[in-house]
Amino acid sequence: MDDHRLRHAANWEARFTVNGVAASDFHDVLSSLTNWDDWCRTWSARAQVHESLGRAALEEKCFLSAAEHLSRAAVTYHFAKYLFVQDMQQLRSAHAKAVECLNLALPHLDPPGERVLIPFGGTQLAATLRLPRNRGGARVPLVLMTMGLDSAKEELLTFEMNFLDRGMAILAVDGPGQGEAEYALPIRHDYENVVAPVIDWVRANVAAVDPERIGIWGISLGGYYAPRSAAFEPRIRAVVANCGPYNWGALWDRLPELTRAAYVRRSHSKSEAEAHEKACSLSLEGVAGKIRCPLLVIAAGLDRLCPPEDSRRLANEARGPVELLVVDDGNHVAHNRFYKYRAKSADWMARQLRAG
Repeated sequence: MDDHRLRHAANWEARFTVNGVAASDFHDVLSSLTNWDDWCRTWSARAQVHESLGRAALEEKCFLSAAEHLSRAAVTYHFAKYLFVQDMQQLRSAHAKAVECLNLALPHLDPPGERVLIPFGGTQLAATLRLPRNRGGARVPLVLMTMGLDSAKEELLTFEMNFLDRGMAILAVDGPGQGEAEYALPIRHDYENVVAPVIDWVRANVAAVDPERIGIWGISLGGYYAPRSAAFEPRIRAVVANCGPYNWGALWDRLPELTRAAYVRRSHSKSEAEAHEKACSLSLEGVAGKIRCPLLVIAAGLDRLCPPEDSRRLANEARGPVELLVVDDGNHVAHNRFYKYRAKSADWMARQLRAG
């Protein structure tokens, strides 16, 4: 594996597999690659295997099997486009397949999901809405799910179950610069102005959700978006921030090459210099102290992307009830030690939103 970008990619196994990629697929694909330029094409071919199984199961009306195969196809296509911004034609093709497979899977998931479109800034934000099982006629709390720099709703299915199993609904939104919104809308620092219209839409359109019990959860760059939103949006009752940056621009020089290239693209910048300038606006300086609702901050001791010092600073500056959970042997988002925080963070959110 002579390509340094592929050597870097070898570190992604925990993230891929904990989010639904088959471990054997990860090893098969990585071992077959010699050049990063073949990444998207090779992963898309592997995703096609799962898509074909899912479509065959649909034809046979084996809907549980179809949901399993198609959701795996969706996340595998998603990772085909992951940080692969040098060939946008390939990226868009893989992305379209990820969206298509998730849409086919949603009605057959347990509990089922629904694709929704939320008006925003003259366009729409695509999202997945899922309600917990056995809710009867009672209104349920809702967790808004905000992902990172090159994440999308297709990656969040395993995370969603942590909340759904505890009686909370989820709304996983492709925000500006993310997923289906990444082409028309650049990343923006003022994420509260994204969350506010999303909450407005929920209150107007989702009768099953209790509008007084809305929390927000974010990972990686979403670990900035979520606390930022809570600082300015009083309708948010609780927030989980997992391995987010305190100041994205301050980390710029230490970011991996592929991450910087993705941010240039997702921020719709013309150069690295312009992207760096924009990244500096993604800062919790003067913002963290405005957070008054309960906050759970998760940090990973081995995080080389967003260091644990950033999480500690957020926890120290927030003014509401704060809990800090440090996974000492965790990598970025502690995907390699998911069992040390996923259930605990979902339990914490359930307590704050009085779920169940």
